[in-house]
Amino acid sequence: MFRTPLPCRLPFALAATLLVASCAITAPAPAAGPTRIQGTIASIDLQPWTYDGHAVVEVDADGGGRVPVALPARWNLCRAAAVEVEALAVGMRVDVVGEASGEGEVVVCTDPAHRLTPAAGVGSKR
Repeated sequence: MFRTPLPCRLPFALAATLLVASCAITAPAPAAGPTRIQGTIASIDLQPWTYDGHAVVEVDADGGGRVPVALPARWNLCRAAAVEVEALAVGMRVDVVGEASGEGEVVVCTDPAHRLTPAAGVGSKR
């Protein structure tokens, strides 16, 4: 009986594992360019602002999937108005207009029309 040597099995096992893991993506990334979504805030992480990074607000989009929304630390370099993060809360319905990046997130910054605001006429979801 012919047995495959162990070194030949390892690459096959790794390839199979990567194939299965690639199917586990939960949400399609927004296409690059201007993006508008509506949804419910799932989490708010402002900690990256302490080291000049982007804060991230994760939004459960109405179309399905969770979308990270990046809020730059340096609003003075953005054309968009600063987001009033004090007015946001987990469970709140929001409107997001921003630029989709290659990393699957939406960045609110480069255009005066970009925003992350509570949805008009809709209260928080609780």
